[in-house]
This record gives sequence, C-alpha cells and structure tokens, in this order.
Amino acid sequence: MISKRIVLKFPHRLVDQPIVYRMVKEHGLRFNILKAYVTPREEGLLVLELTGEDKDFDKAIAFAESLGVKIQPLSKDIKRNEAKCTHCGACVPICPTEALVIDLKTRKVEFHNDKCIACELCIKACPPRAMELHF
Repeated sequence: MISKRIVLKFPHRLVDQPIVYRMVKEHGLRFNILKAYVTPREEGLLVLELTGEDKDFDKAIAFAESLGVKIQPLSKDIKRNEAKCTHCGACVPICPTEALVIDLKTRKVEFHNDKCIACELCIKACPPRAMELHF
C-alpha cells in the first residue's frame, strides 16, 4: 500500500470529464483532495493524495496520462528559495502540518516538503517571499 501526493494538470478539453472518479473507481484507489482550481473552458489543477496498491496506482496514473493529464509529485511544487530565506520564522506558526519548523540547535527554519499540503499560507506570511509555489 502506498500513499502519494500528486498534482494533476487538466487541459481545458478535460475539465468536465470524470477522470479522477474513473481513476479511483476502476483502479481501487482512495483519494483526498488537498486543493482544486478549475476554470471552465480554460484549465484545471488538482492536488490529490492517492492511496492504494503500487500496481493499481501506476495503472491509474497511466490512464490519466493517456488522456492528456499532466501529473507530477507535489514535492516539486512548493519550494523555499534559500537565497531569499532569512529564517525569521514568520511561516512556522501558521503551517497547519508542521512542514515548517525551527531547528532548536541552529535556530533556522527547516522545510519538510513531504508534510506540505500546498495550502499557501506560508507564501502569504513570508516577508522576504522565500516560499514559492510552482504548479
């Protein structure tokens, strides 16, 4: 059993299709929608956590890609620009998943992207704009 957070980018021709339903129903996966942006006749973006057996997950991904959906891991999308980060800690108290924490020894902010759900709260809170969203 695996659980992965992924980003699905739908071209405008697919935003009204039941692709996620088919991925889940036909391949026995469970899902949790973390974020969704759908603009009819333009594009769609969906951040999902999918859980299931490896082989079923791979088949569901192949199905979606065969229709033209672009898929990438969520961890590639939220990044901290190390050159901009001043380790002020403004992002830490508002992070709901504790993906941003202060290392008690170094007093620097650590970013654990495996805990990140792309809620974007850190982006708004970051004074030097070191947290960046790349969908």
